[in-house]
Amino acid sequence: MTTSPYRRLSWAAGISGVGDGAFAAAVPLLAVAITSDPRLVSVVSAATYLPWLLLSLPAGVLVDRYDRFGLMWRSQAIQAVIVGAVAILVALGHMSVPVLAVAAFCLGSGAVVFANAAQTVLPEIVGKPLLHRANAHQQAINTIGPQFAGPPLGSLLFTVAAALPFWIDAATFLLSVALLARTPRRPRRRTEHLPMAAAIAGGLRWLAGHRLLRALALLVGVNTFCFQLGNATLVLLATQTLHLDARGYGLLLAGAALGSLLAGLVGARAVERAGTRLTLLASLAANVAVFAGIGLSPNAVVLGVLLALNGFVTTLWNIVTVGLRQHLVPADLLGRVNGAYRMLGWGLIPLGALAGGLVAHAFGLRAPYPVAGALRGIALLVALPVLMRALTGDRAISAKGTR
Repeated sequence: MTTSPYRRLSWAAGISGVGDGAFAAAVPLLAVAITSDPRLVSVVSAATYLPWLLLSLPAGVLVDRYDRFGLMWRSQAIQAVIVGAVAILVALGHMSVPVLAVAAFCLGSGAVVFANAAQTVLPEIVGKPLLHRANAHQQAINTIGPQFAGPPLGSLLFTVAAALPFWIDAATFLLSVALLARTPRRPRRRTEHLPMAAAIAGGLRWLAGHRLLRALALLVGVNTFCFQLGNATLVLLATQTLHLDARGYGLLLAGAALGSLLAGLVGARAVERAGTRLTLLASLAANVAVFAGIGLSPNAVVLGVLLALNGFVTTLWNIVTVGLRQHLVPADLLGRVNGAYRMLGWGLIPLGALAGGLVAHAFGLRAPYPVAGALRGIALLVALPVLMRALTGDRAISAKGTR
């Protein structure tokens, strides 16, 4: 994990992550400044994640065909241009919910390519024996910037000038581009390129034939739907129900990120000691209880603690499931299988965001989280027999896979 490509990837992810965190805090604050309707706020959130449904499969094909570092820096260069345009529109006072939603969709499209390429390239630059450690390290990096450092910075800058967080995000994208564009490459074996439809079908067919990864993909689809069902209107719960200001909202997000950061630091060791099956099942069960409690939070402190617990167990889940895909999927299929997995796993997030807006509008701002917790509990009970069978002997799974 000390090779130059890995260091550059880590620094690039860390730098751009700070900008992403500032952007993530500023966007809902900007949306709330434009409208107080939870349905419209949820539209912006839905637009951010819609590319995972529409573009994950073709992005997976691109990641298997072309230089992965090249795809990463080019996608971030485009994102820098988009965020710069948003900053200009905000500074001029010409921002609206539809424009913000379009910008969020375009940025999400770049994130689909970047995230798939970053996960797929990791086994090439660290080797499979170190993947658990590398994934835990990446999870920590992806927490420090986007969730810990960035949100307080973004909310603070937003109180100074609404356009500032977006300028910061554009600058961090450009710094990341400079790092990734100069990363040393390893020669890749040239393979014959199948037509796009056939290549996509190959990834889907492989995933559908693998019992464990198929079950995990379907389960994570339900879970991310429920996550966004609750999270889409979190900014309204925090600012309107618990009466936090913009700076308090940013600090709330940073506090919540502490759980994810802690899991990123100790997660690899925890997985090695507890095993794959116990880690996955415990994290799923814990999130059911956490989601039910978030909607009942009497104050911001309790809300922050519960969000931190959610971050901790979710990060443990990610360390295990990302590592499983990297271990089990053939290298020449990993981008396509990652794309298919993320489409199933993240494709329902936009629908979850819209559902969260409707639930909050109909039943109040506290309602989405308990509803999401109940749905996650039902999904876990349905999936539990399949997971127990597929995860039997998780030491063998890590080495060979199970079908």
